[in-house]
Parts: sequence; C-alpha cells; structure tokens
Amino acid sequence: MRTAQRTLTRDAVTIGLAMVAIGASFGAIAIASGLPWWAPSLMSTIVFAGGAQFMAVGLLVAGNPVAAVLAGLLLNARHLPFGLAVAGALGPSLRARLVGAHLMTDEVVAFTLAEDDPARRRRTYWIIGITLFTTWNVGTVLGAAFASVAADPAAFGLDAAFPAGLIALLWPTLRDPATRDVAVAGAAVAVLATPLLPAGLPVLLSLLGLGVLLLRSRKGAAA
Repeated sequence: MRTAQRTLTRDAVTIGLAMVAIGASFGAIAIASGLPWWAPSLMSTIVFAGGAQFMAVGLLVAGNPVAAVLAGLLLNARHLPFGLAVAGALGPSLRARLVGAHLMTDEVVAFTLAEDDPARRRRTYWIIGITLFTTWNVGTVLGAAFASVAADPAAFGLDAAFPAGLIALLWPTLRDPATRDVAVAGAAVAVLATPLLPAGLPVLLSLLGLGVLLLRSRKGAAA
C-alpha cells in the first residue's frame, strides 16, 4: 500500500513538473500572440483543455473564433467515452462529478484506468487531476509573466515546448501501424489544405485521416 502511494506521488510530481513547462509555453505564446495578460489564466482555469487551448489561441489571433470553438469541441469529444470509462472514480455526488469532469484529461484517465482497485482508482483520479490542474495554471501564470517582460518569448524556445512535449507523449502510440497511418494521413491533409483554406479549417479537415481506419477495416473484411 505504501509502495503504491509512493509510486503515485512520484508519478504525480513528475508529470506535474512537465505540466508546468507546457503551461508556461501556453502562457508565453498567448501573450506573444497579442492576448491580454488575464486571458491565458482565465482560459486555463475555465477551459483547462491543453492542446485545445493552444489551437484556440492560434485561431483567435487569425480572426476565426468559430473555427476555434468547433475545433475545441471536436478535440474534446473524446471525453465522452472517457467519462463513461472513469465515471465510478469521480464519486457519487453531483458536485464531485461536476468538478471531476472539469479535471478530466488524457493523462488523468490513463493513470486511473491503470488501477484495478476501485478505491485506488478514485484516489489516483483526484490526485493526478488536482496536480495537473494546479501545475498547468501555475505554468500559465509564469509563462504569461515572463512573456510580458521578455522582448521575444520565442527566442527562448517556449513556443516549441508544447509541440515537443506533445510529440514525446504521442511517439509511443505511433508504433501502432493503424495509429501511425491515421496520423500521417491527417497531417498530409492539413499540410496540403493550409495554403488553400482559412486558418482552422485544415486542422478540422485533418480528421479525414480517420478514413484510413475505414479502409483498413474494409480490406480486413474482404480478406
């Protein structure tokens, strides 16, 4: 029991430190893009959606708020099945479910589902969720404060922290051929559409990469 708790604490501290760095990159990018000082912190507190926040900043700066909303909804649609998978870990009360739903991220769900015992699942969900929410917001404040006084935040590489961290998180999943094919197809569609369409639409069109799964399933059925 104590070993499991120490392991959970170690994992929470490790991922929390990484979240500070990524949150700082978001805060710096938001300020460097021209948003007011309070906007990134407000977004991190109310939205708390990681990648969707980065995308929203880019689309808002490009003058396409509708695409920002649609892209955010599509990106976070995965939380519907996530919520069903971890519903038992949130607690029975309505307040616990509402707060727990706000803390839900890919990392929180992954850590929670790795536990078999219901009590450990609940403890893991709340410890990881609160840790990530806190460190993400601390990082956002630090990044925004730094960007407010720095002449060029991009010169310090903060603008690269999020894509670098995202690639590191996604890299293991790309070993799966199906996932890799979908990622490559979606990226190709987005790159080809970027010079032709307004900002935001290429990202939405990248979802066409999921068509690769349909083709693979048809080939498997035909075989």
